[in-house]
Amino acid sequence: MQVPATFEYRRASSVEDALALLERFGEEARVIAGGHSLLPMMKLRLARPEFLVDINDLHELDYLRLEGGELLIGALTRHRTLLESELVGRLFPIFHDAERVIADPPVRNRGTIGGSLCQADPAEDLSAVCTAVRAVAVILGPGGRRSVPMQEFYRGPYETAVGAGELLVEIRVPVRPNAGSAYRKVERKTGDWAVAAAGGALSLADDGRIGWAGIGLAAVSTSLAGYRRVEEALVGREPTDELFTEAGRIAAEDCDPLSDLRGTEEYKRHLAGELTHRALTLAAERARAAGGTGGKDA
Repeated sequence: MQVPATFEYRRASSVEDALALLERFGEEARVIAGGHSLLPMMKLRLARPEFLVDINDLHELDYLRLEGGELLIGALTRHRTLLESELVGRLFPIFHDAERVIADPPVRNRGTIGGSLCQADPAEDLSAVCTAVRAVAVILGPGGRRSVPMQEFYRGPYETAVGAGELLVEIRVPVRPNAGSAYRKVERKTGDWAVAAAGGALSLADDGRIGWAGIGLAAVSTSLAGYRRVEEALVGREPTDELFTEAGRIAAEDCDPLSDLRGTEEYKRHLAGELTHRALTLAAERARAAGGTGGKDA
């Protein structure tokens, strides 16, 4: 029987209350929402927080809205809400792609986007998605509110820019015209962690060339921001199958997978390249279909 180490538990009643509790308990405190990542780690004694601050009552952090050319996602927004949102699917179908292959309905009913991102697991799906679409994390703490680009949000495996006494409160995703996005994943069984996965996002200029591109890979590296060479190879060029094959080759070269029970390094590099190709191909199809609306589910 796996049992967590002893800890104290507090249920926050507001964002201000949560911040006060986090400041009071210091570096030994952890935030819990869905708990599907943190609790198993606690049972295995891989995580041993002395204090848990439950934020499930902070309904002010559960929202989706379009504002100032950005999609704003509250940190407590559940996976199911993202999956069922017509707005999210229209603007960023990559989220729907990913949510369909995240765990199972019980996890999607309780798990939150903020919890997923703060877990900072290199194999976590929404981390790759948010990296691909160039999301920005909004962090609130004693020093006020600050915005951190997703490429800088991750400091390493299971480590983020959220410091002691701080709380991730919002994710902002810029909406671009004539844009499309997609996520492709290989897993050993339905709902499992990825063997490898790739997210691709791009927007098309008036001449049909790629005006902007973003790439995020999961389970093939300890870094989420190491694919600038792929993105630079895409911008300014026609979205062709040959180009996406080249992008996949670069992604396979630039990732850093480890051999484990899910596959060898060679196999994971092959998947990284193939899935990057597939994600970009679908993203381009969606961008062409978008007609300037910023995205369309396919």
